[in-house]
Amino acid sequence: MSKHGADHSITVKTLAKRKESGEKISMITCYDAAFAALIEQTSIDMILVGDSLGNVVLGFKDTIPVTMEHMLHHTAAVGRVVKRAMLVADMPFLSYNLSVEQALKNAGRLVQEAGAHAVKLEGGAAVCPQVKAIVQAGIPVVGHLGLTPQSVHALGGYRVQGRGEEAKRLLEDAKALQEAGVCALVLELIPQTLAAEVTKSLRIPTIGIGGGPETDGQVLVLHDMLGFQSDFSPKFLKKYANLGGTIIDAVTRYDAEVKEGSFPGPEHSFSS
Repeated sequence: MSKHGADHSITVKTLAKRKESGEKISMITCYDAAFAALIEQTSIDMILVGDSLGNVVLGFKDTIPVTMEHMLHHTAAVGRVVKRAMLVADMPFLSYNLSVEQALKNAGRLVQEAGAHAVKLEGGAAVCPQVKAIVQAGIPVVGHLGLTPQSVHALGGYRVQGRGEEAKRLLEDAKALQEAGVCALVLELIPQTLAAEVTKSLRIPTIGIGGGPETDGQVLVLHDMLGFQSDFSPKFLKKYANLGGTIIDAVTRYDAEVKEGSFPGPEHSFSS
């Protein structure tokens, strides 16, 4: 059990209260038990096992090749450790688009087999029947609008969404998702003014990534904010550490010491 109190203390009700009181919500991605154990020692509210694991830990160029088996494997690893934060698992590409029945089955697997507390799926009005069915089955759903990485080919690449005519449609989609029952909504890579407008018009909390400061919460990819990649610096990202450099330095020193014979030394060896 976390030192922060009772098991899974951040719930859908907590998020609703935060929205009401104007308290911000913090969310971060995580893909394994080692990092989850560290995050559990902080006050982070929500942990997202994102399909961004495709890019971050599996070496794919985007999220499209990520499967349900990948998501179940990584969510279960995080779920074995997380006790306090709300654990949200992404539903990967084509795991919910084919039918309501398919969406319900896969959402159920993420909760039942992998220990997720909620699922996240991308899309607006088109996925509202799936959202409704999953929520009616007792599984909380987080929505995702704006830059939806699973639709990156249809959107014309990684670019800011919701400009011009798109803004009205995004606002309508946000309201439709709220009516379908989502408990929160991720807004990715949209203009600050639109993110603020959507946030004000909804009863549910919004969580921004590249949406400016007026959303109800923020989410960042763990490896990005820890500075694993020195050359990845989108405008919305703040790097809170440079672990990439630190890790390279540590491994370089280890490599040199092994090759010059100074590691292991007497202090690392056992006597007979």
